[in-house]
Amino acid sequence: MDRLYAYSHAPIPFYFKQSPRDFVVDEIPMYDFSGEGEHLVYHVRKKNLTTWQMIDAIAKHLNIRSRDIGYAGLKDKHALTKQYISVHRQHETVMESFDAAGIKILSKTYHNNKIKMGHLKGNRFFIRLKKVDPTAAAKISQVLDTVARYGIPNYFGFQRFGIEKNNYKIGEAILFQGRKERNVKMRRMYVNAYQSHLFNLWLSSRIETSRLIESFEPKEITDLVNMPIDILTNIKKQEHPFKLFDGDVMMHYPHGRLYHFDSTVEEVERFTCKQVAPTGLLAGARAQRAQGDAYIMEKGFDVATNIDGARRYAWIFPEAIEGEYKESEAWYELHVTLPKGSYATVLIEEIAGRKLEGERE
Repeated sequence: MDRLYAYSHAPIPFYFKQSPRDFVVDEIPMYDFSGEGEHLVYHVRKKNLTTWQMIDAIAKHLNIRSRDIGYAGLKDKHALTKQYISVHRQHETVMESFDAAGIKILSKTYHNNKIKMGHLKGNRFFIRLKKVDPTAAAKISQVLDTVARYGIPNYFGFQRFGIEKNNYKIGEAILFQGRKERNVKMRRMYVNAYQSHLFNLWLSSRIETSRLIESFEPKEITDLVNMPIDILTNIKKQEHPFKLFDGDVMMHYPHGRLYHFDSTVEEVERFTCKQVAPTGLLAGARAQRAQGDAYIMEKGFDVATNIDGARRYAWIFPEAIEGEYKESEAWYELHVTLPKGSYATVLIEEIAGRKLEGERE
């Protein structure tokens, strides 16, 4: 699908393709490891491998099941990535002889518990953009200033949808057309891709509505968005480019409880100050729904299924953004920290104002 970008600048020309030299990811753990306990914690660097491929290689060496190895998140294949894994301490001696292409053990410590999925704060990225001329570099810096101030939409990246970009269609067929998939892991991946597709469609539609409110007077769009002029007038006063609507499901940022937005000035200010952020629906059972005007905008992307749903941040705030233009090489090098579950490629596309060159490769 074509996503609508949050910022309306003209597309910026540069080249980016994920590779270990130009795309580096360093996982930030959720907590400090205790240094003692029955679990070994390894800081591992991998290159041109998926996290699953790395884990399978280690499991084969230890002669254990892959699920016995703990990890906090999945890292990109076409990159140089560092992350933490855990195995039971009984494997320490055998692990000392581990040697596999593309995998290097950087350090070792101990902890009381196995690392579980989601046990990370986020990731620190190094990104090198190439073929950048001085004009493009100045525009990139301007966009990064805007991103640092307001944040970006938390779309699912194209990686979520498979090589052919059609995993969500398979997930839809599994849920509603009786398609069979005996591999439990693959079935879950396809269904999650369908949930992600609906989320992206909803988020793009919200950005479109926000742009309309930002660009036109309330009386010009009241029929188009089917909302009264007085409500549109109040929403238009919001400084943030992503407009909040009565009944939005908000969440304290970067983590916290869910609650419904009540359209007060104080709540709008909390979003602008990065204390809270709106969430979008991953359609399914037991997920909290929006209310009021926000629900009217959400219900078209809500489907009745027996799978579990959830809420996901619709908007995130990249941190510690550092950009440097190297004119002699025509490179723009970027360091940025993103929260867990977000995609660096989404940030790059937001900067570019277009799809990535590497998306089709």
